[in-house]
Amino acid sequence: MSRDQQQEKYVRMTTRPVGSLVTELAVPSIVSMLVTAFYNLADTFFVGQINTQSVAALGIVFSYMALIQSIAFYFGQGSGNFISRALGARRTGDAEEMAAVGFFSAFIAGVLIAGTVFLFTDPLLRLFGSTDTILPYAREYLRFILPGTPFIMCCFTMNNQMRHQGNAALAMIGIASGAMLNIALDAVLILGLGMGIRGAGIATTTSQIVSFLVMLTLCGHRGGIRIRFAHFKPSRSHYADINAGGLPSLARQGLMSLAAICLNRLASGYGDASVAAFSVVTRVVLVASAAMIGYGQGFQPVCGFNYGAGRFDRVRAAFRHSLIVSTVYCLVLAVLGWLFAPAVVRVFRSDDAEVVRIGAEVLRYQCLSFPLTGMVVMSNMFLQNIRHTVPAVIMASARQGLFFIPALFIGSALWGFLGIEIAQAVSDTLAFLLAIPLTVPALRKMGRVSAGTLS
Repeated sequence: MSRDQQQEKYVRMTTRPVGSLVTELAVPSIVSMLVTAFYNLADTFFVGQINTQSVAALGIVFSYMALIQSIAFYFGQGSGNFISRALGARRTGDAEEMAAVGFFSAFIAGVLIAGTVFLFTDPLLRLFGSTDTILPYAREYLRFILPGTPFIMCCFTMNNQMRHQGNAALAMIGIASGAMLNIALDAVLILGLGMGIRGAGIATTTSQIVSFLVMLTLCGHRGGIRIRFAHFKPSRSHYADINAGGLPSLARQGLMSLAAICLNRLASGYGDASVAAFSVVTRVVLVASAAMIGYGQGFQPVCGFNYGAGRFDRVRAAFRHSLIVSTVYCLVLAVLGWLFAPAVVRVFRSDDAEVVRIGAEVLRYQCLSFPLTGMVVMSNMFLQNIRHTVPAVIMASARQGLFFIPALFIGSALWGFLGIEIAQAVSDTLAFLLAIPLTVPALRKMGRVSAGTLS
């Protein structure tokens, strides 16, 4: 990154009106998130043409995908948060070393994870909640995902690093190129060549490798940090910084994997249609959340840069703006989701009335609490980027772990299947209530610092 480019980016991130700046940075992140979510839906749509067990298999393997994503986000968010603050403080050399440490650590972790899961595939799939009838499909899908694991993890890591540098548009190109290829390959391999769920696995791994190559090529453009092995100098201090910034993401995404396992195991007791229905709803909600999370990702570099530069007034203004936008968005989608729930689920398994019935019920319950998730997500991103590690970890753990997993088991014990259906809505409500005391004091302290009244 040249000195002129660094200065230009610094001025832009610390002087532009925060509303327009967050929106500008959020647009490519929103597109990336939506594209990723839609190609997950495309997988579900094409696999849904096979049978209910294949759709359920996607839900089982989702636990593995969430696991590797959690570790990739740990390295990506942890290194990315440090990079944004380092660039805000004009320490480019430190940012270059951290980019390399995050990237190569994610690749090494991916190789180790894929090798371990390969050795214990069937026991792990059963642990994830697979029934005997789902297992052959889940095994066939996962065996083609494993070789792509290091590349998938590096894609998530680079995506986070590029976003935190304010280069979300370049990350979008990498994500979108693989996503479009994935959809095309799904159509060719599943429908055209009749390869079934094996084709879905091949399509996913191939597309992720393409995304990896594109993003690796683009990461040094537009004043961004280029990944160089010469900068890979892992140290205790590097991993301490990654841990401080990445632990909340690891908690959030890791608990998503654990929550998916618990959900699948409980739902499998009510039949394959239940597992399939939750699999469909999970992907629909991920699409609904994509734009809101993408907007939050536009907020993150603004927060990190200005926090590093000591512009706490801009951090507060950016948080307030992002919270309003995300809450209005979630409210609109919640109303639409409630009204059209059966039609949405029917798109994926139109010939299985039980999947449609269960899926519509689950989706409507989740719509009840969806407007609260804007506060949950923005609070977590805010606390994470200002290095309030413990509150950020608590906040990140709340929605998918601290509240959701107990809600699943308590609800199931008290009300049976209804308790499983409403668990996410209960968890979202409790996470919203927790976000207020964790976030408001930090915002008020920044306000006092900005006003010069903090002793």
